[in-house]
Amino acid sequence: MNSKIAHIENELVSLRNDLKNHQLYKKLNSIADIKTFMEGHVFAVWDFMSLLKALQINLTTVSIPWIPKKNTNLVRFINEITLAEESDVNKDGVLKSHYEMYLDAMQEMNADCAKIAGFIDEVSKGEDVVRSIEKLSIHKSIKDFIGYTFKVIDSNEDHKIAASFTFGREDIIPDMFLKIVGETTLKSNIKFDNFIYYLERHIELDGDEHGPLSLQMIEELCGDDDKKWEEVLEVAKESLQVRINLWSAIEEELKSKKEPILG
Repeated sequence: MNSKIAHIENELVSLRNDLKNHQLYKKLNSIADIKTFMEGHVFAVWDFMSLLKALQINLTTVSIPWIPKKNTNLVRFINEITLAEESDVNKDGVLKSHYEMYLDAMQEMNADCAKIAGFIDEVSKGEDVVRSIEKLSIHKSIKDFIGYTFKVIDSNEDHKIAASFTFGREDIIPDMFLKIVGETTLKSNIKFDNFIYYLERHIELDGDEHGPLSLQMIEELCGDDDKKWEEVLEVAKESLQVRINLWSAIEEELKSKKEPILG
């Protein structure tokens, strides 16, 4: 492993442990709990795609006339992950984005999709993302999470966007989702087929393919530039912290909802 990547990984141990051991995972005991989790988490599922698209716009050619990019390794990585995220095969063999798969999973268990649907409707009409999210009746930490994502995107600095993408998202998803799969399936006889398929698909892609490749992307974007490496670490820490805050926000929501334990 690159020594600078190793240094970042070491610096993130405490935050990653806080995330991996968050009490939220142990609170996913009922149908109501899982619905509440998904209703908050769906906003992170959605805004991940904007991080990815920011990288695709900057690292590949998406304009006419087409001009070849110097770093075809980065082009290949971003295009491969976009293919998987934007047009993967769902459990029924239908091509859908992972966001749409997530909505299917929410609908399967009758979770409330109204807030995310209304938000998407607004931004699809050209409304500002931050202003649109501020109008929603959702926890401040969810708003802050999306606000931070778009703050990083608006920097238009590839290494910072890649840092949030890699250390705040792709690099931690296998750990997070394995926890969630464990807590929701071991305690219940009820099968959430769409949800479990979505989780297992992410574990497969992010743990085996996208995670390691995203670390290579960081190396290529930073090279020997010490300032960029420092900024990557800073963004990585901030990205993990807003994720922890998001998890805490969902945990707070769970405290106000009670339902008999599954099983």
